Amino acid sequence: MNSANTVGREQTLPMQASSIWALPQLSMRWWPVFLRNLLVWRKLAIPSLVANIAEPLMWLVAFGYGLGALVGQVTISAQGGQGEGAAVVVVPYILFLASGSICMSAMNAATFEALYSAFSRMHMQKTWDGIMNAPVRLDDIVMAEMLWASFKSLFTVTAILAVMLALGISQSWKLLLAWPILWGVGITFSCIALIFNALAKGYDFFTYYFTLFLTPMMFLSGIFFPRDQLPVWVRQITEFLPLTAAIELVRPLFLDQWPTHAAANLGLLIAYACLAFWLALALTRKRFRV
Repeated sequence: MNSANTVGREQTLPMQASSIWALPQLSMRWWPVFLRNLLVWRKLAIPSLVANIAEPLMWLVAFGYGLGALVGQVTISAQGGQGEGAAVVVVPYILFLASGSICMSAMNAATFEALYSAFSRMHMQKTWDGIMNAPVRLDDIVMAEMLWASFKSLFTVTAILAVMLALGISQSWKLLLAWPILWGVGITFSCIALIFNALAKGYDFFTYYFTLFLTPMMFLSGIFFPRDQLPVWVRQITEFLPLTAAIELVRPLFLDQWPTHAAANLGLLIAYACLAFWLALALTRKRFRV
């Protein structure tokens, strides 16, 4: 018994001494956790798919075809140009909306999975506690939850892209490049959502995230109308939003163009993902007192 206690102390003391801000200690042990989520979700795959794609498709039909019939076409700055003298391009509103709403769908799918589902497994069902009884670090669990949420996001946008192609909204072969970008969008927003997952005491806490961050970003990032219509100072702020970076990368591909400032926008998404994952991991370590 004494030797067992000694071993237990030897295993827990280094973890207690390490800072919550230490670099992630990751291994391939995240894969069994990811696989566990996949096996559980497989029983609910069809209802989950319907739930994830129904709302964005309703947005697309209602605003794209309904409002689009009134708006007709939208004039936007070509290749991200701003200011007087910038080249402009006229596109159908349905195409303009589709290219932005697909990014919104990636964001929402990853966010809901990394908030409500991850919180249920962590806090309500105590699944994380059970997993940590096995030789699996908390870091690996957080990594698995992030990758799982991004997978759910990719699954959702793939189905939506298939519907858009079937409707003939865009036929550009460059949409093949939008697929990995949208996966990166899912990764970024799942990392951000895991921060609030670590802070939450209950499901109601997520209202702050949706109301104060996601909803304003949806209306300011250029999904429903060009950002050129915003005041200059607001437009300058929106340049640093992750959803804006995603749309600036994806929308030109829908228009059969190449995005400009691709390196800057990709760098912004990667920076958000890395910093958010590190912060989420630190707050989760603090919550579990690891």
